[in-house]
Amino acid sequence: MIIRKSELKSLDRIKRLNIVNSISGVKPANIIGSTSSAGVTNAAIFSSVVHLGSNPALIGMIGRPSGGHRRDTIENLRETGIYSINHVNPEIVSRAHATSAKLPKDASEFKRCGLTEEFIDGFEAPFVAESRVKIGLRLVEEIPIKINETTLIIGEIELIKFANGLIDIENGVLDLEQSSGVGISGLDTYYSMSRLESFPYAREENIDQIIYGPSK
Repeated sequence: MIIRKSELKSLDRIKRLNIVNSISGVKPANIIGSTSSAGVTNAAIFSSVVHLGSNPALIGMIGRPSGGHRRDTIENLRETGIYSINHVNPEIVSRAHATSAKLPKDASEFKRCGLTEEFIDGFEAPFVAESRVKIGLRLVEEIPIKINETTLIIGEIELIKFANGLIDIENGVLDLEQSSGVGISGLDTYYSMSRLESFPYAREENIDQIIYGPSK
């Protein structure tokens, strides 16, 4: 099956959204926690969170165009400059998905969707208590993407909290299988993750070892 650009443009909006969102593969599911300048907490599911660099420790995510609608998460980030990223796990996946609903500005998705606010070490943005991996960030840059009026939001990590036993202290590797991190494909389909394999850092001299395994 081949879908060409002209056919893609002519598809029903939701069908097109599902196809284009799915073809990039499974993306991490995260709840963004924030607070408005009026003190209303907000939780919103995002599938566009991406690592940008380790020194400084930066994480990016895409803010969609407003289209005449409120975008409370982005507005809160601009007002307060701080927010949290919280991994979604199977126990909260339905509640996480429910945060995509549009609520009144004075309503908190934490309360309406059955999630628990957690504040850590004086950090003023709320975390999701039920999440096993929580990241506190400060907004450092916004980059407008003109072609579709989205915005790349860049945050610098201020703190990270892991559930016990999830990180290998010796090498810093986070066990995403143990943390039960959930992925998203399309607009509303969720996947669990399992570890397939771990490989050494790839160099020219060990390519054969990586592909074919240790020589006998």
